[in-house]
Amino acid sequence: MSRLVNGVRSFSTTASSFLADATAASQSIRQPSSFQVFRDASSIRGLRRQLLQKDRTVGFVPTMGALHEGHLALIRQAARENTDIFVSIYVNPTQFGVTEDLSSYPRTWDTDVEKLEKLNEELERLGENSASAGRITAIFAPTSKVMYPGLPPSSEIDGHGSFVTITPLSTKLEGASRPVFFRGVATVCMKLFNITTPDRVYFGQKDVQQTVVIKRMVEDFHVGTQVRIIETTREKDGLALSSRNVYLGERRRAVGLTVYKTLKAAQEAYLAGKTSRADILGAAQKIADEVLSTQRGLSPAERALYEVDYISLADPDTLDELEIVDTAKGAVLSTAFKMAPLEETKPDEDCGLGDGKVPVRLIDNIILQPRA
Repeated sequence: MSRLVNGVRSFSTTASSFLADATAASQSIRQPSSFQVFRDASSIRGLRRQLLQKDRTVGFVPTMGALHEGHLALIRQAARENTDIFVSIYVNPTQFGVTEDLSSYPRTWDTDVEKLEKLNEELERLGENSASAGRITAIFAPTSKVMYPGLPPSSEIDGHGSFVTITPLSTKLEGASRPVFFRGVATVCMKLFNITTPDRVYFGQKDVQQTVVIKRMVEDFHVGTQVRIIETTREKDGLALSSRNVYLGERRRAVGLTVYKTLKAAQEAYLAGKTSRADILGAAQKIADEVLSTQRGLSPAERALYEVDYISLADPDTLDELEIVDTAKGAVLSTAFKMAPLEETKPDEDCGLGDGKVPVRLIDNIILQPRA
């Protein structure tokens, strides 16, 4: 096992990010029984070299922790295609803007380890009947000092540091509202890929813009890994799984389902033969407006308000906005809602982590498949 790395003070961007990173670094790391935990790059690279010498393949699933069934679905897919799976757990400060509260991001190490151990037991049982079923071999849980060894990581738009920028893709949609987000994502993924050198990396379709950015980065920089995109994992009612859902609570979760309903309405318009932006996005906007109007008519103790950041109809490769969908190519429908903090709460109400005071950004997408 590699040792816990401390001394992260000079590698935090703000007071809140310092506290978050210092707390994570100082906590005792629970050691699982079925895989190793690595805190520095050289140790996990040593394991990777051993696996290469044995002709074993590595599937890599990068996460920020707070694992849910969507993450586990990625790992299961990686286990079907590789002998060994690496999972990273690292809350990357450079993808949080200066106005975003990095310290509030959920950190659930013990629960995450328990889920991964149970999943390894499941994979072990599968392996008894199939020699091709892989296992989780390692968790990579670095500190910011390990990930950003030169300068402290910066969340300033013009901040100093070594960054990977993928433009214009990173300036669209989520990038328009969060200008440093994809710079941070591309930078940390490039670092993680360089450290673990996986045969394949796995991402969920829910973060569709992220998948496009990563695929472009891998292509443009000749990164020797295959990017695998796995279908979005959803609750039975359609809500896309996300680590941030723990903040919703019952009231905001019910209203937050509008995100999926707007996309489904737009998809139905496309499947009915509509191809114009006005017709497809008009169906989505109608749902969003109707639900918001209803919520505004309720009392502060009953309602959950939101703001629609965007509803997009874009080219699947460039994310350029479309006026007409080329049915031979299809399109990407995506949206982002900002769920506002609850104005008033009721006694014993399920308000989620943070007691309903934490704003929650919900994103989702549906791929409009090509059709004859």
